[in-house]
Amino acid sequence: MFRLMVGDLDSPSYFVASAAAELGFFKREGVDIALERSYGAHNGAERLRDGTVDFFGVAAYAPTSAFPAWKGVKILCALSQYSYWFLAVRADLDVRAGDLGALKGLRISSSMAAPVLGLRYLLAESGIDLERDNVRIVPPPPTIEGRWMGHAGAEAIKRGLADAYWGNGMRLAIGEKLGVAKVHLDLRRGDGPPGARWYSFAALVTTDRLIEEHPDVAAAAVRAIVETQKALKTDPALATKVAEGLFPPEETTLIAGLIARDAPFYDASVKLEAIDGLNKFARASGLITKPIPYDHLVASHLRPLWTN
Repeated sequence: MFRLMVGDLDSPSYFVASAAAELGFFKREGVDIALERSYGAHNGAERLRDGTVDFFGVAAYAPTSAFPAWKGVKILCALSQYSYWFLAVRADLDVRAGDLGALKGLRISSSMAAPVLGLRYLLAESGIDLERDNVRIVPPPPTIEGRWMGHAGAEAIKRGLADAYWGNGMRLAIGEKLGVAKVHLDLRRGDGPPGARWYSFAALVTTDRLIEEHPDVAAAAVRAIVETQKALKTDPALATKVAEGLFPPEETTLIAGLIARDAPFYDASVKLEAIDGLNKFARASGLITKPIPYDHLVASHLRPLWTN
C-alpha cells in the first residue's frame, strides 16, 4: 500500500491528485494507494522525507522545507499549469481588477506558512514596499486555522481584520459566494507583475528513493494523473463525487465549477519556463542559494508519459 497526501484537501489546486486516488485511476495503473485525509501543508514534506508518505501533491517549491534545494526529491509531473494563487479584495472596494497600485494601504490576510512567500514576492515584484506603502500582511482569524481553511480569507474580511486576502481558488469562491470578496488578481491568467504566472505550480512529487526502488510505480503514478486530468476535463462533475464525504458540504457544491474553470490548465508537462520561474521565486524567497538544474528537479525520464 502506497500513501498519498495533498497540501490542502479542499483546494482545487491539488484536486487532480486526490481524484486520481478516489476515482480509482491509481488502481487501474496497478498501484494500491490510500489518500490521507489530513492537512498536508502542515507536515507533508517532512512525512515524505521520513517515508510515512510516498507521494505528495503540493506547490512545487514546498518540498524544500524537508529537502533542502530539492535534494532527494523529484517532481514527477504537473497537476496543473502555472501559479494558482488569487488575491481577492473586499467586494465593496472601488478598485479596478488587476490594478497593482490598489494594493497600497491594504491589510492582506494570508497563511503565514509557505503561501505568504508568494504574497511577499508578488508585492516586491510589483514595486510595493510594505512600510512605505502602508501594506500589512495579517494572519487568518485564529479560529479558522486547522484542517479546513476554505473560509479563512472571507472570515478575515467579515471580522474587519483585512481588506483583502491571498489564497487558492476555493477561498476565492467562498468569498464570492458570501458576497464579501471579489477577484483582484488571478496569476494563472496573467494578472500581477511580469512573470507572476511562473512563480510556482501544483506538482506531484516523490522521493529519489521511491523512483529508484519502484520505477514502475513512479511511472504508473504519472499515467494515473494524466488519465485523471483527461477525465476531469471531459466531465468536471466527477469532482463532486470525489468531494462528497471528503470535505465540507459548502466546498462540495463549489468544486465542480472550480474544476471546470481550471480544466484548460490540466497538463502534466513540466516546462523549462516553469522550472526557471520556480528557481527565481525560490532564490528570491531564500529557499535556495543558486538555481537547480532542470534534470535535478524533475524526473525528466518520465517526460514521454506526460502527453500519453
